[in-house]
Amino acid sequence: MNEPQKTLSVRLRIWRQPIGNSNGQFVEYGVNDIPVEASFLEMLDILNEQLVESGEDAVAFESDCREGICGTCSLVIDGLPHGEGQCTTCQLQMRNFKDGATITVEPFSTGAFKTIKDLVVDRSPLDRIIESGGYVTVHSGPKPEPNSIPIEEDVVEDALDASACIGCGACVAACPNGSASLFTSAKIGHLALLPQGQTERYGRVRKMVEAMDNEGFGSCRNYAECQASCPKNISIKYIGRMNKDYIHATIHGGDNRGPVKAT
Repeated sequence: MNEPQKTLSVRLRIWRQPIGNSNGQFVEYGVNDIPVEASFLEMLDILNEQLVESGEDAVAFESDCREGICGTCSLVIDGLPHGEGQCTTCQLQMRNFKDGATITVEPFSTGAFKTIKDLVVDRSPLDRIIESGGYVTVHSGPKPEPNSIPIEEDVVEDALDASACIGCGACVAACPNGSASLFTSAKIGHLALLPQGQTERYGRVRKMVEAMDNEGFGSCRNYAECQASCPKNISIKYIGRMNKDYIHATIHGGDNRGPVKAT
């Protein structure tokens, strides 16, 4: 009886770019004796150990929690953000690849995400979108009694689904237009659904959509590639709601005339 395979070898085509403004290129590396239970990032760790031992510069890439929570580990693998839909790069396992496979690894580079080095990009445009209005400033006083503001269960679940966005930027990398509409609509959507977010609802959507446009992201054309690549499976329905609220905000000057229930 044959023993199960314990290690594998792959050929990597990795984007190397010394600094952001320099020219980059794909460089090929062979990585051997990779444990089949290793994650993709652990495989990159093995590669970097080999490079450092041979006196070469390690491949720069980002990671933090390595548990699918933070979204820092954003890579395009064989043309797909995170390597496959509905997972982060750190959750991608090497057992998904065949022994001897050639794997192409690129950064989440778009018009708005500038490459810093190798596989690391600047995703601060997403932070600036949130800074423009993704919060509640109205002071609510002492901590309220939870039952004092009843919220329907389906509304709570809807808001939680939107708030699950981890800001990895996979939606931007997947979109042919490089749009950040799914990210922005998720950050707008979870606040727009809750009573605490109603006071600033229309001013918020106007500020955040305009901030998104000013950062140089493309426009949404409903390709839905963003939804397919999102690790948290956030629906494009939030983009429709964002557009609806933005139209209301532009017509009424960004105020909050009348209680409008999210639909």
